[in-house]
This record gives sequence, C-alpha cells and structure tokens, in this order.
Amino acid sequence: MGTSGVNKKQVPLAELLRPKTLEEFLGQNQVIEKDSALYNLIFSGHLFSMILWGPPGCGKTTFARLLSGQLNCIFRELSAVNSGIKDLRSIVADAEIELDSTGRKTVVFIDEIHRYSKSQQDAILPHVEKGTIFVIGATTENPSFQVIPALLSRIQTVVFDRLDEQNILQIVRKGYAYLMNTYGKVELDSRIGEFLVRYASGDARAALNLVEYSYFAAYSDKKITLESVERLARQKAVKYGVQEHYDLASALQKSIRGSDADAAIYWLAKMIISGEDPRFIARRLIITAAEDIGNTDPEALNVALNAHRAVELTGLPEGRIPLSMAVIYLARAPKSNETIKAIDGALADIQNGQDFSPPAHLKDAHYKDAAKYGFGQGYVYTHSAPEIDQNFMPDELIGKKYCDEKQ
Repeated sequence: MGTSGVNKKQVPLAELLRPKTLEEFLGQNQVIEKDSALYNLIFSGHLFSMILWGPPGCGKTTFARLLSGQLNCIFRELSAVNSGIKDLRSIVADAEIELDSTGRKTVVFIDEIHRYSKSQQDAILPHVEKGTIFVIGATTENPSFQVIPALLSRIQTVVFDRLDEQNILQIVRKGYAYLMNTYGKVELDSRIGEFLVRYASGDARAALNLVEYSYFAAYSDKKITLESVERLARQKAVKYGVQEHYDLASALQKSIRGSDADAAIYWLAKMIISGEDPRFIARRLIITAAEDIGNTDPEALNVALNAHRAVELTGLPEGRIPLSMAVIYLARAPKSNETIKAIDGALADIQNGQDFSPPAHLKDAHYKDAAKYGFGQGYVYTHSAPEIDQNFMPDELIGKKYCDEKQ
C-alpha cells in the first residue's frame, strides 16, 4: 500500500465499483430479470418516464445510468436538493436541439425528486407530455404522498427493494478485492463480512464506504480487525452482530409476551442504539401482536401496523416514539397464542397426511355439471337459517378443534 496510490485515487469506492452493465447489476430481479413484464416494457424500445422508489443504496441511480446507456440516450442528472426550474429549462432546451438534430432522446435523472416543490414538479409536466425529455426520478419516500398526482398519473412507479444479505456480502467482497488488488493485500478478520452485512442493512453505498474507510485505516499494520471496523462505524459500546440481532429481537418479543413493558422498552432501546433497522423492529411487533395477543385484543395488530407505517414515514430518531408507543401497548395487552397454535396445528395435520377434500355439500356449485356430481347439495345458506347445524370440516376430521373453546 504505497502512499502514491493513496494520494492518486480520490474517487469514492462506491463510485468506482458502480456496475458498468445491467448484467453486473445486483438485486431488483423484479425489474431486470429477462422476460419479466417490466423488463420487456423497458427494453421494447419505447422509453417512458418513471419514478424509482426504494431505500438508500439499492441501485436507483446506477439503474438509471445503465438504462440510459442501454437505450443510447443523452443522460442528464439533477439533484432536487440544489437544482430548480432554471436548470430544468436549460436541459430541456438542449434536449430539443438534440432530438431535432440527431433524434437522440434525453433522460433527465432527478435524485430525491420528492424534495421538489409543487411548482417545480408542475414545471416537469409539459415536457414529459410532449416527449421532449424522459424523467427518471429517484426517491426514498412514498411517491403517493410526495409527488403531485398530475405527475404521478403520467409516469410509472417502479418499486426497488433493499439489497438482500447475499448481495451486500458480494459487494463487500468485491470492494475489499478491488482495494487489495489496487493497493496491496491486508489481513482481514473473517467476521467482518457478517458485521458489514448487518451494518449496511441493504445499503450498498454504506457498506462500500465502510469497506474503504476500514482498508485505509489499516494502512500502517495492514490488518483489519472486527473491532476497528466497529469503531469506524461509530457503534456504541454495544456488541451487535448477527447473533445479537436475533437475540435482541427474541428478548423484545418474549418481554412483550410476558407483559413486562419496562423490559420490552429496554430491549427496544438497545436495538435502536445498536443501529437496528426500525422497520425490522416494527415488523417484529406486527408478528408479536398476531402471535401473542391475537383476538384477545385485535386493536393490538392495528397499533403495530400503524407503528410500521410511522417509521416508514419518519425514520429515526422520530420513529422511536411510535415504536415505544406500540411496545408499551402490546406489553400491556391481554395475551393469547390461539392464532399461532390454530394455524400451526392445521398445517401440521395436513403435512402429516391428513390432507382431505371438502365434503360434497361445501364444494363449488356455480357451474352446470356440479349438480350431476352432487356438489353443493344439502348446503344451507347460513344467513337464512343460522339455527341449522352443519358440518364444515372434512368428514374425516369431524369434531377436530384447532381454536380455543373459550374464545
């Protein structure tokens, strides 16, 4: 690792390792998988404006650049943070000249398009309608709430997912390999990849930034330890690897199940301070509400769902408050595990061979030949005669109980 190499390279690693072709692009199979509906639409040669909605570091900018290059378009890039209508008009003027003189289309990529004001978004409309430019907006916010309806009705929303753990691990390995091939080998703690996957939480840019920082921080001793990476990540004095991720989620749910609101709040706080994705916490609360409370207090599920919605809208630190609200409510709610016992019991029976057809009177009778087979005969419409006792179980399971009688 010579100093000349370090001084020469100033381009961030995340930029250096951007995929050069769609074949190198990781994740978003629902978009780039060949023969998918969206893939065929994009590569039919009929370009359209779109908004790419997804979390940070999932490949929105990269995809826009690759798509533009694939279709041989002029690519112009704006950031809604520091651009305005004047910048847009200048690009439109150039696009008109290019279209008239060469026939090439212009793609205008607008990063963080949700930050544009209503008037700025209004200014985009006529140019999209005329086909002077094709807009690809990128946003981490729900466009239904952040983009004006007039613009939304004229463009396609494409949802991008967070990169999965395998994608992030592949990107991390690629990052370290590039740095070692360029600047020299270092000793690498085998646990770092696992930590970076958890740290990145689906964000490739965050993962590569920490890869780069950790590599050059090891300049003197040529050894990257897990502890040094954790320090660079500015983690609190809280150990939080993959095991701790699941351990804390387990402790949170078990404390709620045990109706200990104070313990549940402590585990919630530890997960937040350790850098856990608040959406993961909210998803765990949704499961807890259904599994451990269920129909004894159906409102618990609504509380958990609203907490998930709240953290989606606000993120952290504000999202800690609706999460706290939900945790306390769930911990204090009456408990029942009827829901999980019921469905798991039925699933187990079917998987163990008790796989039966509906009795004839319950089978669909809405077609001509059904009566010929005796389907639907003997069924009584319950609303017309609720007092009549009927069997709704398979004949082989009459009398079987999955749900608690007291419920």
